[in-house]
Amino acid sequence: MPITGPETLHPLYAAVLSLLQDTAQAVVMPRFQSLAAHEIAEKSPGEIVTVADREAEEMLSEGLLAILPEARIVGEESAEENPGLLEGLDKGMVWIVDPIDGTSNFSEGKAPFALMIALLADGETEAGWMFDPVTGRICHAHRRHGAFVEGDRIVSQATRSERPKTALGMQFMDEARRTEFAGRAEGKLDLVAIPRCAGEQYPRLVLGQHDIALFERILPWDHAPGALFVEEAGGKTARPDGSAYRPAERRPGLLSAATPQLWDQAAEILFD
Repeated sequence: MPITGPETLHPLYAAVLSLLQDTAQAVVMPRFQSLAAHEIAEKSPGEIVTVADREAEEMLSEGLLAILPEARIVGEESAEENPGLLEGLDKGMVWIVDPIDGTSNFSEGKAPFALMIALLADGETEAGWMFDPVTGRICHAHRRHGAFVEGDRIVSQATRSERPKTALGMQFMDEARRTEFAGRAEGKLDLVAIPRCAGEQYPRLVLGQHDIALFERILPWDHAPGALFVEEAGGKTARPDGSAYRPAERRPGLLSAATPQLWDQAAEILFD
């Protein structure tokens, strides 16, 4: 099925948006600030999952299979149980599903959190959706066709601060690396708090709220939609060595910035 920009409301764009909205309304928001203790679990050290994550992934997966039957589906929770699903992301059509990005925030009864979907074609992110169910904001990108917020095309904006506003995602680094990056940034970058939600962090780069974001752990459901969104808006997302981001790769480290110039500036400061 060919894809066009959302300004024409192609059936694929509209169908995925409708699925995200329906899932948020039916499964996610009814449990926001209403989770019982037994509905929250730690699936791995520091990693939270809720009953809403599992039910949302099931609903999204069923809906995506109906929208594009030829594409296989890789969801965060299903991949947690079966890591083999992550093999072959560079082959064919693949839906990547993050049922609730920012689950820690969600489980604590606070925003931000997002429902995110990406469509891969032979390893390239072809399209991505990031839906904030609290505000109703939808961010969408389509490779070579642009980035959109609420259906309106958008161009990335820097904050124009004296020092670039920078969110360093260091929670998955060891203490030595955290100390190293904090030292490199001191006096050169204006460090701001991370939102603990990639579905919020990437839009902040495009919307002129942050200039730079550094990520350590790179899982495809966390980064495929947002990396494309920043790129299509005119920003830059790449590995620390400058190589392109590919969702199938598992090595750590990703730097994203509102403009290519800010990316170069951050890379020089953080990676020398």
